Amino acid sequence: MADYYQILGVSKNASQDEIKKAFRKLARKYHPDRNPGDKEAEERFKQVNEAYETLSDPEKRRQYDEMSRLGAFGPGGGFRPGAGGFQGFDPRIFQQGAGGVRFEMGDLSDLLGNLFGGGFAGTAAGRRARAAERGDDLQVDVTVSFDDALKGVTVRVPVEKADACATCHGTGARPGTTPKICPECQGRGVVARSQGLFAISQPCPRCHGQGTVVEHPCPDCGGSGVRTVTRRYAVKIPAGVKDGTRIRIKGKGEAGRRGGPSGDLYVRVHVTPDELFERRGDDLLVEVPLTVAEAALGTKVTVPLPDGGKVALKVPAGTQDGKVLRVRGKGMPKLKGGQGDLLVRLRVVVPTQLTREQRQLFERLAEVLPDPRTGVRG
Repeated sequence: MADYYQILGVSKNASQDEIKKAFRKLARKYHPDRNPGDKEAEERFKQVNEAYETLSDPEKRRQYDEMSRLGAFGPGGGFRPGAGGFQGFDPRIFQQGAGGVRFEMGDLSDLLGNLFGGGFAGTAAGRRARAAERGDDLQVDVTVSFDDALKGVTVRVPVEKADACATCHGTGARPGTTPKICPECQGRGVVARSQGLFAISQPCPRCHGQGTVVEHPCPDCGGSGVRTVTRRYAVKIPAGVKDGTRIRIKGKGEAGRRGGPSGDLYVRVHVTPDELFERRGDDLLVEVPLTVAEAALGTKVTVPLPDGGKVALKVPAGTQDGKVLRVRGKGMPKLKGGQGDLLVRLRVVVPTQLTREQRQLFERLAEVLPDPRTGVRG
């Protein structure tokens, strides 16, 4: 049995995301569409798919790792006992007969039935393994402006993915033909290989556990049943969308295997920050400067709104730096209805350069103003 980790170029403790990324990279590299007539690339494509079928399924991967640890995969692809004998195995799975020792397939089905893509002939595990499988989910990222997030927008998103071949409708067979039952395994998906006194079933090398073979491959997908295509989907970005929001588009992910349903597409939205308004949940914050006199005496200020309008606000006398005024319903739209508020933070600006007249006025003011530090221990 080949080393699936080596085929995908990942370590044995690789995460599912690392396995998926490695698979997609290699699948695109060796896809028949990109390597027409290249038999070596076609074989590599099949090996990559076979490795991913096992390592992408946590249960299959666990069983594969366990069998590897026990030394079950010999150089010839069959079973070889470890140096210490058959430790870790239930001795009831062996039976002594006239022809030597053989495996009882019924007893082994629970141990190995889900390990390979084809499963074991005649077992429920084998039938489940060859059943239709849902395609992988995909995720793409889009960036919208602050104004688009405020009002909502529809964007067209390009998605590169493996999709069912339009020529053969995913069967892999040339139009007018159909896949045939594999003559080597008779449709079981597995074959028995002799290893001296031992024999064990393993995935059929001809059909790779599928039970069928394509005698007349589709000219457009090379018999794989899938093609790498770029689809463009119109995605509605709702008003008020937050940075990092994921929008799900059902059924627009990778094509399913063996007639299974497609996965979903997730569109992750990034919102470009605005120079004037700072977002705080559904509220927006804007800063408005005041002179020292305006803060002390009170005034009216004109405040910009996110939709381009303006609103007049009364600033009370004695306003301190950092005071926040609230304008109800002038923030971001809420996804479930309603609208946030506009928060107006007042900033008292102290002049850094004074004319002679201004300095004289401030000096006279300082003479009549009370000392703010009176009563403060120093």
